[in-house]
Amino acid sequence: MLAREMRAAMPEDAERLAEVLVRAFSTDPFHTWLFPDPSTRRRRQRKLFERVLSLYLRNGKVFTTADVAGAALWDPPRETSPSFGELLEFAVRVLPVFGARAGRIARGMKPMVGMHPTSPHWYLSILGTDPRQQKSGVGRSLLLPILRRCDREGLLAYLEASRIENVPYYERFGFEVVAPLTMPEGPTIYRMERRPRPVPMRDDASTAMS
Repeated sequence: MLAREMRAAMPEDAERLAEVLVRAFSTDPFHTWLFPDPSTRRRRQRKLFERVLSLYLRNGKVFTTADVAGAALWDPPRETSPSFGELLEFAVRVLPVFGARAGRIARGMKPMVGMHPTSPHWYLSILGTDPRQQKSGVGRSLLLPILRRCDREGLLAYLEASRIENVPYYERFGFEVVAPLTMPEGPTIYRMERRPRPVPMRDDASTAMS
């Protein structure tokens, strides 16, 4: 597994990241539910990722690698739920991408918002790796820095895995399935939490040398 270094994504990375995410989620069951028409799926996926990336680059945290081989979209901890204005902005920007299915998708996804942990937490909204770079350490590089921060600060991490095959991957990083959630006439989403782990104490000698 190659060593990778995470960096904050910049606005100029958005176009490449959108394309990476389209490739990463091309066969994802959640996305085939979002966009059931294969003739328009890729175009609509790209538009969706472009708009979501735009929102996260302003209001959240977007991380990538030096070679832009993957993307992680995180919501940092917050003391309050998203404001009405934030939710409205998201709906106005994102829902039109789904066309006539927007109402059904909004109803299906609405419960997800209320199922987040009630305590402050880091929320992994999207994690995607270019299929050509899978198993090269990209996902690990985009997860570990935030998870280590969670450990230092005593915070939960939370995500929704969109396919059962991804559950063991996240379990390796300490996530546990909380409960599944099935979309209306669609796939099952696996809600997962990771509790903070104790940070190892360092002895005086190692501290003095650091």
